[in-house]
Amino acid sequence: MNRRYFLKTSGIGLASFGFMAAAPNFLHQFAAAQTAAKGFGKKKVLVTVFQRGAVDGLNMVVPFGESEYYNLRRNIAIPKPGASNGAIDLDGFFGLHPSMKPFESLWKEKRVAIIHSSGSPDNTRSHFDAQDYMESGTPGNKSTRDGWLNRVLQSTTKKDDSPFRAVSMTQSLPRSLYGRAESVAMTNLNDFTIKAGIYSQDMKGGFEGIYEQNAKDTLGETGKETFEAVNYLKQANPSQYKPENGAVYPTTPLGRSLSQIAQLIKAGIGLEVAFAEMGGWDTHSNQALGNNPSQGQLANLLRDFSAAIAAFTTDLGKRMDDVLVLTMSEFGRTARENGTRGTDHGHGNAILAIGNSVKGGKVYGDWKGLKSDQLNEGRDLAVTTDFRDVFAEAASKHMGSKDLGKLFPNYSASKEKFKGFLG
Repeated sequence: MNRRYFLKTSGIGLASFGFMAAAPNFLHQFAAAQTAAKGFGKKKVLVTVFQRGAVDGLNMVVPFGESEYYNLRRNIAIPKPGASNGAIDLDGFFGLHPSMKPFESLWKEKRVAIIHSSGSPDNTRSHFDAQDYMESGTPGNKSTRDGWLNRVLQSTTKKDDSPFRAVSMTQSLPRSLYGRAESVAMTNLNDFTIKAGIYSQDMKGGFEGIYEQNAKDTLGETGKETFEAVNYLKQANPSQYKPENGAVYPTTPLGRSLSQIAQLIKAGIGLEVAFAEMGGWDTHSNQALGNNPSQGQLANLLRDFSAAIAAFTTDLGKRMDDVLVLTMSEFGRTARENGTRGTDHGHGNAILAIGNSVKGGKVYGDWKGLKSDQLNEGRDLAVTTDFRDVFAEAASKHMGSKDLGKLFPNYSASKEKFKGFLG
């Protein structure tokens, strides 16, 4: 077995990465997991949702109280609350895109906090670099090997931790989960099998076939634990799953991902960190539909995004006391619309925090404004809250991480810098 082994077949995969840990260390944990089949006790869970492609934060969380917003976006600005297809009023200055109606009740219940004008201090407009910096937690530094979520796991490691502490509902492990703490990546709980070796050829026969082919190597020695591990995870009964409390997930990739994460939380397998993502946010052109800025490409994305997260919170109900959802995107988009009724790569953006423990019903952050001299480089929303301050608050106050200096190297994240969305 390769030290870094990749489990994947027919578009459905399960992966574990450990830069310093060999595969057997991961597999042997299953024996301990089996002794705790009734659950690993009450766990705090951090769920991150990455909006890949750079969501237009100014149309997601609309500064309708800023007159310059309408001057800069004559064709795509969301109308003020009260107007046809107008924004959902939050506090008299900010509003939600009208397609985010599922969030309205969460806001009124103070279970959603918004950190506006947040983002990276690095000015790159490269999707690849900006995503790498956000997931590594070290903006401007490409040499960081592990991801910030993995460092959170490393900082809170305990004896006999579940092998399913971190699960990503993605084809391959996201950058934020690279590191020494084992993490699992899969796209479907209902049907997953395994192949060993990141460079090996596709194998047929699933676990049984690989077990036979590797009877004399590492997998053979721990084959029993491997089979038990699959059965243990499948105790979640994905094909039988019925959401609770009347929750209805959209039948979209994000909806399915969050539904399965909810299932894992309920299954009590020791989940602590979950990752999901949604693409398509790079709206350079035709961001709106014709003359209706509240409909079209962005509206469809935000409808799916908000419906999936709202269904997740409904499904979990009281369990959301211990669950925090944090949404993020690599950077925002230009304050001014472009010539094709879209927006280009920008800077500042909005992060959303959702949960029963959130001090919600409030837009946090230092809003500078949208006038030319208030914009970054005269074109983008300025970043006034470093994303690491937001991540640090989630890591410290929700997950119990103590040494923030190790979580975010060369950055003096401190309680004084926290924006207070978790109290």
